[in-house]
Amino acid sequence: MAYRTFRPRLAARPIETPAFERPALPGSVVDAVLRFHDEEQDQGSGRTLLRLSEKRLRAPEVKKALGKLTRRAANVAILWNDDEGQIIRVLEAA
Repeated sequence: MAYRTFRPRLAARPIETPAFERPALPGSVVDAVLRFHDEEQDQGSGRTLLRLSEKRLRAPEVKKALGKLTRRAANVAILWNDDEGQIIRVLEAA
């Protein structure tokens, strides 16, 4: 039985997905929300939702800490465990 000779093929072009995927949320945004948050909503069972208000986003120290990521930080909320003192989940609106 004879085998065909191997001929390498060009790889298919990867599908560009910038419209579908957004880059991961930088840690500096999470840090800024934890440090500068001014809205706290009790979620029950020792959990609190932390956010930055529009007024707080305009503060000079927050603008300096976030830079270009200020608009993205407006859509970030952190679910905080008060009993353990740690982040449960970081939520970002689309």
